[in-house]
Amino acid sequence: MTAVASDAPAPAPAEDDAHRSDRGLGIFLVVSGAIALWSSLILTYDKISLLKAQASGTAKELNCDISAFVSCSSVISSDQSEAFGFPNTFMGVVGFSVVVTLGVLLASGVVFPRWIWVGLGLGTLFGIGFVTWLQYQAIWEIGKLCPWCMVVWAMMIPMFVAVTARVTGSRFLKNWTVLISALWIIAIVATIWFEFGETLWA
Repeated sequence: MTAVASDAPAPAPAEDDAHRSDRGLGIFLVVSGAIALWSSLILTYDKISLLKAQASGTAKELNCDISAFVSCSSVISSDQSEAFGFPNTFMGVVGFSVVVTLGVLLASGVVFPRWIWVGLGLGTLFGIGFVTWLQYQAIWEIGKLCPWCMVVWAMMIPMFVAVTARVTGSRFLKNWTVLISALWIIAIVATIWFEFGETLWA
């Protein structure tokens, strides 16, 4: 019996590597996006709880109100928590839901057209810009830190670096994603420590 040769061209090794890389990125987006989404949902619930308490004229303390300087309620009750006229957490819920969905598709082997990558890149660029603004506001203007907000910060940073590496095709960013993200997060932690020091737990 003579074997019939397939007419379909074999995928190029470079193409296989790209698909594997995208699947890996997809898994990372699912994990980081889910953690950030969960944090956003908790913050949304807490925001609604505070609004209900405020409407009824009662005081409410949240589980993440740890000290005078580590307090979710102080941050999500501030003007900065509604930068666009509605709770920032709503954007987190919507945005990270999209990230998780795209991550699932990537991990499943779906090949995205260029415009989706560009959209994801612009979305993460907006996200990291907004998060950076919120970091500044929390550390220097409000003078309080929100634990769940910081979880979102920690997820948003490597998400931005990894997506930017994929969209731009930067080999430097791709090879050093973990180190860049780690140094970025360490810089924020150091800034928080120099600003608050041991008073964080006072």
